[in-house]
Amino acid sequence: MSESGMSESITPIFRGDMTVELVKASASDADVIWAARVSTAGEQSLEEVGEDPTRSAGLINYLARERHGSPFEHTSMTFFVSAPIFVFREFMRHRIASYNEESGRYRELQPVFYVPNPDRRLIQVGKTGAYTFVEGTLEQYEVTVKAMKESYIYVYERYQRMLGAGIAREVARAVLPVALYSSMYVTMNARALMNFLSLRTAREGSHFPSYPQREIEMVAEKMEEHFATLMPLTYAAFEKSGRIAP
Repeated sequence: MSESGMSESITPIFRGDMTVELVKASASDADVIWAARVSTAGEQSLEEVGEDPTRSAGLINYLARERHGSPFEHTSMTFFVSAPIFVFREFMRHRIASYNEESGRYRELQPVFYVPNPDRRLIQVGKTGAYTFVEGTLEQYEVTVKAMKESYIYVYERYQRMLGAGIAREVARAVLPVALYSSMYVTMNARALMNFLSLRTAREGSHFPSYPQREIEMVAEKMEEHFATLMPLTYAAFEKSGRIAP
């Protein structure tokens, strides 16, 4: 064992970033158009499939403004996300997506742990539901990171010790913290994604202010970049409507 208590063959990884990759997508502004047109054009709406959606930008704006949301559901985006488990616990509050997450029952979990980046604001000011965060001191940041790293190293060594003694993975994992990184696939449609973004990002101009935890906001920001690229007209309408999900 090293002085830290961690086996010298195990090197913990400490990170403060989030991974979001767009794995596959069937999502375009044109999908919204033909789905909406069927209500008035019936089978003639098939003519909209594959057509240039820019000529129907007004319709997309109308749907978003008046909150006619179902046409936005005829899309699909699948993301690979790597983030701390505590982010996933917040993520899965959104029961408008499909999830498959890495399992600690079936594989040995790797020693990858979250520590805040230096620019992460540490001090909460205000009451629950209407608070802000402000910068901490260098000393507060150092105390935080030191305490986290020491705790992670200690519990992961115990995890390894149990596995080495033949304890089942599903039992041994109980000692691990929610700051451990996990990975998952999440699939959702554009309407669900707009709902997620409206709650998990803090933006000036939002009709309903939101106060997301910074770590899940970091994930949401990366997902939003993909959404804006895939569906620029829908994204613009979302922004124009005050970031309210239709």
